[in-house]
Amino acid sequence: MAINYNLAKVYALSDNDPEFVMQIITLFVTEVPEDLKFVEQGIKDKDHKLAYSYAHKIKPSLDLLGMTVAHQEILEVEAWTKREGKRKEINDTFESIKSQVEKAVKEIKKDFEV
Repeated sequence: MAINYNLAKVYALSDNDPEFVMQIITLFVTEVPEDLKFVEQGIKDKDHKLAYSYAHKIKPSLDLLGMTVAHQEILEVEAWTKREGKRKEINDTFESIKSQVEKAVKEIKKDFEV
């Protein structure tokens, strides 16, 4: 039972094609945690362009996997990069996203043996 993610949009998009669903979740598990490292680096270094580009890349995946809170928070990261905000104001938001992604990845690996 998925608690940290929801595949309803993925199934709807794929017309319930299990192969497509596996491709999407495999991409999520392999790419999103790596991409988050670049967002974190961008925040740490105040490299707003780097943080924005990877936050923007992650955004559709969070939406597709029904991670509503993380999706909303990644929008906050994007907004932060555009106004070139102070680092400490975004740290908690980023940590929340990172935690949610870690939980979802762990759960997906368990549910799908990815």
